[in-house]
Amino acid sequence: MEKLNVICVDDQREVLSAVLKDLAPLNDFFNVEDCESADEALELIDELDAEGEYIALVISDHVMPGKTGVELLTDISQDPRFTQTKKVLLTGQATHQDTIEAINRARIESYFEKPWKAEALLTTARSLITEYIFDSGLDYQTWADILDNSVVFRRLR
Repeated sequence: MEKLNVICVDDQREVLSAVLKDLAPLNDFFNVEDCESADEALELIDELDAEGEYIALVISDHVMPGKTGVELLTDISQDPRFTQTKKVLLTGQATHQDTIEAINRARIESYFEKPWKAEALLTTARSLITEYIFDSGLDYQTWADILDNSVVFRRLR
């Protein structure tokens, strides 16, 4: 069975813990990892890819020391190994220009402002992971119990 990973990135431990708590229902089906910087995330993504694992979803804060979330998500978007990887920007401090850059350069699929609604984040994550599975040509039945059935139905039509 393929190993699918969800990477959550935020330099504030309490925010990262909240994201992980909100995504906890995914833990039985996917490997949910946390990183406190863009560089740490890129390192982890390279390691997981080298081990033959998949990076289904990256959820990143924007304002972080060093590389910003938009820069991180842009790097991932431009890496040919991760063309199917879904990306979410989760931030409370992005400017209008940052948001435009996230959409145009990083090609994010979703944007959440802090504070976010836990159920909305989980629902979006499930939908994006489902999209990733279909976009990557993986057997969706392996994860049928957790996937977004509306996406599955739409894709199977």
